[in-house]
Parts: sequence; structure tokens; C-alpha cells
Amino acid sequence: MQITHLGHSCVLLEVADQRILIDPGNFSDFADVRDLTAILVTHQHPDHVDPAQLASLLDDNPQARVLLEPQTADSLAEAAGSHRDRLEGMPTGTTVDLGAVSVETVGQRHAFIHDFVPRIDNTGLVVRADGEPTVFHPGDALDAEPGPVDVLLVPVSAPWARIGDTVTFVRRLAPTRVVPIHDGLLNDTGRSVYLGHIATFGADGGVEVLDLRGTGATTF
Repeated sequence: MQITHLGHSCVLLEVADQRILIDPGNFSDFADVRDLTAILVTHQHPDHVDPAQLASLLDDNPQARVLLEPQTADSLAEAAGSHRDRLEGMPTGTTVDLGAVSVETVGQRHAFIHDFVPRIDNTGLVVRADGEPTVFHPGDALDAEPGPVDVLLVPVSAPWARIGDTVTFVRRLAPTRVVPIHDGLLNDTGRSVYLGHIATFGADGGVEVLDLRGTGATTF
């Protein structure tokens, strides 16, 4: 398996002959990505799926299945233009097979921000393939139960996140490795502090944090 961090919450997974793009939002750089077999979206916020770039992404990847949290699929019909019939809602509790890769959806709601901020649905994604590490992308929530996870994609900073809750999340799931995502709001100094806390306190004795920002494809 190879993982490429394309900025903020967007990652490209290359595993078992599949090229899977997750959460192509407006803080991310995915304009040149081609030959995708699937595009997955956890929820409708624009930092996870950019309506302005959706149609061109689908133009450039005509063979890709487009699997989205159901509210998101409904909300993006207009933005998808002529590709609207390709949008597939993927409810919680669903497992979708992409060749030899399975994607299971877990969780239900976006993390709470404030009483005055409408709460939307959010679908975490568990990606599995025989002989490969299990990867979990939680979207914008820390309460899902994905089962055993090898590589945890951890939201680092958000309006809904406290570093204490993030550390508790990492300790609860006990992954072998952590890859930081959802970091587009941080400067370098703040990012270093957050990653240090996760590495130091995410497990007794620490947890391995692999920072993939700007590294290109990394093999796991």
C-alpha cells in the first residue's frame, strides 16, 4: 500500500490495483490526480469535498466510482453537472468492494461544534485488503468504532477538536501508526506542537507518527 497526503484531509490510497482518493476538499491539491478507481467523501463540508472542483475531477477520472455519505451525495447533484448519476450514497454500515479492496462505513454524525451550528452526518471509512494494513479515515468525528486499525488518519486541528480528545481517540483505537490529516488551519509551529502531543501521549511509551506532508507516495 502507498499513501499520499494531498493536503488537509485529502489522501490518495494505492492498494491492490486500486487508486482511491478520499475527501478532495478546497484546502487540498488534487487537480493533477488521474486514473482513479474510486473517489470517497466522508461529509459535505467544502474542506472535504470542493463543489467548485468536483465536475472537473470527475471529467478527469471517468472510470472512478463516486461514493459519498448520503446527505453529501444529495447536496452535490448540481455541482456534479452531467456526472450527477455517478454519485452513489454510502450509508453507515455499508461495505463496498472495489476489486480486492473493501471499504466499510462507520459512525453517523459530524462532531459537535456549537448549539448554533447545524450538525450534519459524517461517515468514517475503513479500508481493508488482504495482506495490507487496515486504514481508517474518520472524517470529522472521533466516536466511531472501526475495529482493529493499523494506520489511523488523525484529524489534528479543527473547530470541533481539542488535542485532549484527539489523544484519547488515538489511545482508544491503538493503531500501529498515525498519519496526521486535517491540518490546514495550523501554521508550522502549531502543527509541530500538536504532532508532538499525539506522538508522546497517544500510547503508553508513545506512538509512531508518520508525517506525510510533502513527501509524496509513502509505502506501508
